[in-house]
Amino acid sequence: MSEIKIDKERCKACMICISVCPKKLIKLEEHAQNRAGSSYVKFVDDSNECIGCALCAQSCPDMAIYEVIK
Repeated sequence: MSEIKIDKERCKACMICISVCPKKLIKLEEHAQNRAGSSYVKFVDDSNECIGCALCAQSCPDMAIYEVIK
């Protein structure tokens, strides 16, 4: 199985990843900002629902999302 990692310093919260995730496992990290002052998203998969499709990583224009094989 795989796990999604998000580099919060590269993320600018364009939310494309949120819209493409079929399991809706990516959420906007509210009330948090990276060093550039941008909001960012967070991968939340407490129930191991991620299917490893990597659509989020493929759609990220800033290459802030990557997949790690467990």
